[in-house]
Amino acid sequence: MSVSSMTGFARASGGVGDDSWTWELKSVNSRGLDLRCRLQGGLDGLEAAARAAATKRFHRGNISMSLNLNRAGATAEVRINDDVLETMLAVAGDLAKRIDAPPPSVEGLLALRGVVETVDREDSEDDRQALEAGVLLTLEETLKLLAQDRGAEGARLGGIIDGQVDAIATLTQSAGELAALQPAALKARLQQQVAAILEDAAGLSEDRLLQEAALLATKADVREELDRLSAHVEAARELLADDGAIGRRLDFLAQEFNREANTLCSKSQDAALTKIGIELKTVIDQFREQAQNIE
Repeated sequence: MSVSSMTGFARASGGVGDDSWTWELKSVNSRGLDLRCRLQGGLDGLEAAARAAATKRFHRGNISMSLNLNRAGATAEVRINDDVLETMLAVAGDLAKRIDAPPPSVEGLLALRGVVETVDREDSEDDRQALEAGVLLTLEETLKLLAQDRGAEGARLGGIIDGQVDAIATLTQSAGELAALQPAALKARLQQQVAAILEDAAGLSEDRLLQEAALLATKADVREELDRLSAHVEAARELLADDGAIGRRLDFLAQEFNREANTLCSKSQDAALTKIGIELKTVIDQFREQAQNIE
């Protein structure tokens, strides 16, 4: 049995030269696969590759992928924006003609917004490729760790669900073994109900009496519902033994389980059977809640 949860967390770090980075991945439940990327350090161009790597590994879950890049060795260059400086000098000269003011100082000009610019050093093509390759390699490692974390949580959930399936199977078997559902008991009850109808059958035709008898027989017979419950139990066990994404199919099975349990309760004419039906509905509801956490 290899069941994967949609909940998990992973973190991994890497580095090349003076650059270092850390990937942090968080995963929670979702109806489908919802990926969110937050990449620092001007590496937005890697988002498509990051999404493709996550999509290849996961089928469901809301996954947040965050990259923190530290470029300790990157030195910034200081430049003078000549266009802005010329504009400021022209404005200063124009003001000097209008008012009696001293000429602007160098310190004053350099303090003006936009005159001095800090520009990050541009990497060579080889350095850029090495950085991006290293970042993506660490992402693969982090995705693997996330899959392991989701798998560990899935193993715990799988054990819980497996126990719930066993409980459904046991309750279904108990229902089938009830004395009230044995052919002789069903026949006796049907005869009593038909006799009760015949006592008040003054205005009823023979066809109507046959219809009423058939209705009583159908209502008393829950063998079809029990057979379907048993079939669903086998289907659930086969899914739990599957290595693929099974969450959606388990959720569908929960609906089918619930449908049969509801019908069983509505048909029940025996207190013991009704009690089993209620217990079934309780276990099935717990089964459904856990199935919604599975990928």
